[in-house]
Amino acid sequence: MKTISVKQAQQADLKTQKEVGIPGLVLMERAALKAADNLWHTNWNLNHVLVVAGSGNNGGDGLAVARLLAVKGVHVDILLLGNPKHYSDEHQTQLHTCKYYHVPVVDPKNVDWKKYTVIIDAIFGTGLSRPVAGNYVDFIKKINQAPARVQAIDIPSGLNGSTGKVMGVSVKADLTSTFAYAKNGMVKPEAKPYIGKLIVNDIGIYC
Repeated sequence: MKTISVKQAQQADLKTQKEVGIPGLVLMERAALKAADNLWHTNWNLNHVLVVAGSGNNGGDGLAVARLLAVKGVHVDILLLGNPKHYSDEHQTQLHTCKYYHVPVVDPKNVDWKKYTVIIDAIFGTGLSRPVAGNYVDFIKKINQAPARVQAIDIPSGLNGSTGKVMGVSVKADLTSTFAYAKNGMVKPEAKPYIGKLIVNDIGIYC
């Protein structure tokens, strides 16, 4: 399996947008379509799905997946983490669309983790470079303790995309849907217990 560094992935994403001319929101939609398709092809129980979304574009990917599942009739809830002031532009667009489709947003203080059959981790992307801190630690632990199956969008939150090492704490995914190429850290032996099954999806990134 060909892998690339996190820096190469970021450069390829930027080049695709700036030079090739494919907008970031289009790439996000493609990523979400692929991630949702990966989920449809599992034999998982999709009766009740929770999407845990961070404030950046990884969270935006997750919100797009939430909406795609909701319009197919799946019962989906959204749990938003992070400061709304720091939501990326794409994240804000996806959140607006989710609200248009009446996808419920749950109160972080009153989440019934036991009722979900699938949790989608969209907290941090591959760019995480410092240890997980604050209430993110608590939420990642709650995801890992929940009885649900877990899909990670791009990379399990808390896993270093370059080294494969855990940045204090990491989501343990059953399935990781990543895009363009696997990142170097994903194929390291220490990353395997957190990655689960790895699916690499082509979304038109120019590498």
